[in-house]
Amino acid sequence: MMWGYGYDGWAWMWVVGSLFVIGVVVLVVVLVRNSTARTSAGTPPVAMTSTPRQILDERYARGELTTDEYRERVETLGGTP
Repeated sequence: MMWGYGYDGWAWMWVVGSLFVIGVVVLVVVLVRNSTARTSAGTPPVAMTSTPRQILDERYARGELTTDEYRERVETLGGTP
């Protein structure tokens, strides 16, 4: 009493189920890569509360400023080197 269907109807369920699982895996991979891409760009994220003096200190530590430039800019900010 199969009314002509037999087991032919089960093949499309395997295909649809496989595509669904593959889609879920791809979605998870994309979400993980997007969430970690922000912090793995090579430079650490800059804190939003950095003061001008902290930024100046970081630039001097990286070698972007000479000692004279650093001292001049610190004095401009009203501090002592």
